[in-house]
Amino acid sequence: MEPMRESKQVPLAALEAVEFALLNDFQRDFPLVARPFAELAQRLGVDEDTVIATLQALRQKGVVSRIGAVFRPNVVGVSALAALSVPAARLEEVAAYVSALPEVNHNYEREHRFNLWFVVTAASAAHLKKVLQQIGASCGCGPVLVLPLLEQFHIDLGFGLAPTNSPYFQYESPSRHNVAAIEMTVAERSFMAALQAGLPLVSRPFSALGWTEVDAIALLTRWTALGVIRRFGVVVRHHELGFMANAMVVWDVPDDVVSAIGRGIADSNRVSLCYRRPRALPDWSYNLFCMIHGKDRQEVEQRIAALVLACGLQSYPHDILFSRRRFKQCGARYVTDGNHAALPELSSGTN
Repeated sequence: MEPMRESKQVPLAALEAVEFALLNDFQRDFPLVARPFAELAQRLGVDEDTVIATLQALRQKGVVSRIGAVFRPNVVGVSALAALSVPAARLEEVAAYVSALPEVNHNYEREHRFNLWFVVTAASAAHLKKVLQQIGASCGCGPVLVLPLLEQFHIDLGFGLAPTNSPYFQYESPSRHNVAAIEMTVAERSFMAALQAGLPLVSRPFSALGWTEVDAIALLTRWTALGVIRRFGVVVRHHELGFMANAMVVWDVPDDVVSAIGRGIADSNRVSLCYRRPRALPDWSYNLFCMIHGKDRQEVEQRIAALVLACGLQSYPHDILFSRRRFKQCGARYVTDGNHAALPELSSGTN
């Protein structure tokens, strides 16, 4: 587990020019060529070894999570945001259990009665349901709040680091949102499993994924063109870059206007994520979600206030769930072996 308050920061001002460029400029449109780091080196006016060594150092510092694909939700698998209401005395124990599941890629404590929030990703709806049932039965914290994605407005286009008024890249055109789910072959699933941890930092990384280099690049190019891959590039960890505060802001918006309101929030370029999820009455009445980041709590609060004014959200009930601790943050794993034998034992509250 990784408490947010103990994260080691690398201030943006301390980054060398090459470091900053690698982190900021190549979160998207990473070159899908045989020697991608050589191409980056040419663009930056350095040599290939310098690029690879710099990325290795940034990864060791925790600033770079991986270099690889961010897949569009529910196109190559299924996922759901979920939450538990965990007694404070059991939070560390339950969070460790949830984080140990390979299907869980994000796990945070947030300020709310539902205080443990996590994302579960699986290759199929049946496997997703099985994992969520396992969590509910094993943790013994009452019902699991399950909130699958219904409509996306702005999701994971990267995290801009340039000194502007917003750390967020411009949102994606709505015409790119409606990408049909694909059925992968056994070979493609094997390839995806190798890709999930990110590219190896070697001169010819696409030759190390279990396919021929030419076929690997061709498949990634095709998936990117189809929109199956939302972006391919450097995945940064914003806490380590000084954006230490974040809040999930949730709104109760009438269903007949929620899509228009969501698109308006995306248009404002004031949020990193914005999407619609179902209500789960009587426990959860909110259907519109967005994420806002900042260097501290005050900055996030100011960004929320500005968003409310800019998008005319004053009349809609809302709640603000600030993050307290980050227990797990990694790329989604759509392909797992389902072997959970090494999970920690829960000493109390289990069913």
